Order: sequence, then structure tokens, then C-alpha cells
Amino acid sequence: MDYVSVRGLSVPAVIGVRDWERETTQTLVFNVDMVPSARDVRRAAETDDLAQALDYSEVAQTISSVVRDGRFRLIETAAERVAARLLADHPIGWLRLEVHKPIAGGGYTAVITIERGTREG
Repeated sequence: MDYVSVRGLSVPAVIGVRDWERETTQTLVFNVDMVPSARDVRRAAETDDLAQALDYSEVAQTISSVVRDGRFRLIETAAERVAARLLADHPIGWLRLEVHKPIAGGGYTAVITIERGTREG
């Protein structure tokens, strides 16, 4: 099974449960591994044609759009909305999405990882 991945996509977001978090922009960092609906990348490789491939730049644009348009309280909500949109708008059968939220003044990063879809295609 072949994967297409986007790593380290930084997206400004209004996210958090505290009042001060709702008034500032923070950065979320996304990593996503995707199995194309076709289950492999051979067709794209054979034709060398973007139309046969999962366009990772469009995936990155979708993630950015969902986060930019949302004002989430939880990173779990952001992850679910992004995953649902990716599965709906792109030829993806399965994905693993990881969202990182550096905690201001906390010295750590909160991370949520979800898997959606089916690997069996």
C-alpha cells in the first residue's frame, strides 16, 4: 500500500478554551499520511500526470482553508473537521492526521492523532 504525505504544514488558527486564546492567533502544525483511493501511486508514476496523482498541494490548501475558516476550542475538533473535509473532497480512502499545538508558556506541545477511512479500500 502506498502513502502520500504532507509534513510540517503550519497554519495560523484561533483555537483554545481560554478567553485569551480566543483573541489571538496560534500556529497548528499538521502531518497527514493518506492512502489514495486507487491504493497505490503506480498509475501516476506510469503516466507522470498530476491528474492521476493525489495532489498534495491541494490537500495542503484544504487543510489551511478548514483551519482558517474555523474557530475551534479543541484540537480534536480541528482534526475531525480537517479529516472529514479531506475524505470528502479528495480521492483518499484512508488517512492518519496528526495535529500539533505548541502550548504558549507551557514548554510542551499537545498532539492529537486520528485515523479515518479504511485501508482495505
